[in-house]
Amino acid sequence: MIRTVRVLPLLLLMPALLTACGTEKAGGAGAADPAELASRAQALGIAPELVYVTEAPGFTLAQQSVGVYGDDGFSAVYFSRKTGAQLQLYVDRGTLTTRSCPTQPVRDATVDRTSCTRDGDAWYRSAGEQSEYAVPKKGYVVRVGGDGVPRDVLRAAAHKVHRPSADELDALLPSAAPAATEPVERGDLPTVGDGAPNNNPGAGG
Repeated sequence: MIRTVRVLPLLLLMPALLTACGTEKAGGAGAADPAELASRAQALGIAPELVYVTEAPGFTLAQQSVGVYGDDGFSAVYFSRKTGAQLQLYVDRGTLTTRSCPTQPVRDATVDRTSCTRDGDAWYRSAGEQSEYAVPKKGYVVRVGGDGVPRDVLRAAAHKVHRPSADELDALLPSAAPAATEPVERGDLPTVGDGAPNNNPGAGG
């Protein structure tokens, strides 16, 4: 089944980019806590082991683009304010081999045949105007693609894919919603009758 990766309009990306300024490279705080990562990812229907981030000079994470891909995969968009280009990172379950690579479409490409070139541990894949780097992992594949993004930029971003640090997780996924609390008891609700608020005037009313 072909799954479409979201390409976000420029006007939708700008508010998130303005608030995300300075978080393009958010490493340095150590690996994210596995329990916290799992809580935040699962709140969005994402399998925690499929959450990855990358780095690319001139590209900034658009936080509002982060979401589930396919059944429980992960996707995010990185945006260049200078060129308007979008770098798409997505992770989904599956495998990629010499035999299967040419048969798997590149995102939403309309051509039937995919060109595959081995590049270290990754594959450079192209079909029509679509291209991506795919990095096979154990039971899933990490892909970095983008329309009009040069191959060397895709390659560098694919080389930089990694599990999020604590700081990167804060920029990537929102905190899980807090648990529901007990309702606050209102003092103007009578204990008898139909429960309507008590609006009788006081002594000075």
